[in-house]
Amino acid sequence: MTFSAPSAKTPDHAAHKAGNLSPSEQANLWNMEEHFWTSGADNARATTAANAIMIFPYPPGILQGDHIGNHLAQNTGWRSVGMAERRAMQSGDIAILTYSVSAEKADVPIFKALCASTYLHDEGTWLRISHQQTSLA
Repeated sequence: MTFSAPSAKTPDHAAHKAGNLSPSEQANLWNMEEHFWTSGADNARATTAANAIMIFPYPPGILQGDHIGNHLAQNTGWRSVGMAERRAMQSGDIAILTYSVSAEKADVPIFKALCASTYLHDEGTWLRISHQQTSLA
């Protein structure tokens, strides 16, 4: 595979104009992301688009739409969650959060992973359209 050297002028493409979220938007999205882990399946469903795609460590692997709900019913409601190495970026109506997580719940080993969630800002509301977890264990 070959890669060409970047030209002197960056193309006038929306992806090159990505910026940072305002502090209040960042706080709102990080709050939503934490509640995704700690507030149970109903909250996770309410903040996730109907046809979202999620990737979890095997099993279950790649899930979409209604299949996500079954997984969330068993795998949300963590007692505590720590998020480190937080990064956030925005391009138009899309925001991406990335972080490392350490989540704890009774009678379950501490879960550690690298995560990414993508949100779409639509009609004044942020909705998660994708989420990925890469286990660190």
